[in-house]
Amino acid sequence: MGHLATADAQGAPHVVPVCYALDGDALYIAIDEKPKRVRERPVRRIANILENPAVAVCVDRYDEDWRRLGWVMLRGRAEILADGTEHDAAQGLLRARYLQYASMRLEPLPVIAIRIGKATSWGEL
Repeated sequence: MGHLATADAQGAPHVVPVCYALDGDALYIAIDEKPKRVRERPVRRIANILENPAVAVCVDRYDEDWRRLGWVMLRGRAEILADGTEHDAAQGLLRARYLQYASMRLEPLPVIAIRIGKATSWGEL
């Protein structure tokens, strides 16, 4: 699992856990059917991306043996894919990676596409 960091136009941060799929220089995050608090407005991560597309994703590995700790942070610019070939391919990658998506109706839902600009890592990966 990764954590997506976004910020609104004023720079207020927002971090949420996300499921993701990586394909070359793009990382994809689905907006799925899990219930959100308010359906009348976009989820905060999408609203933030529309205001400020600079994002980061951090994926870490914890182990009781601290010699095995590690993380990867990807920074880039995000865009919202509402439909199209890349949207459909991204959802296919996400469905292949997460069995829970098999029973969800993802097709009408957006995908966050992050164009990776910089990758940083630390530890034993």
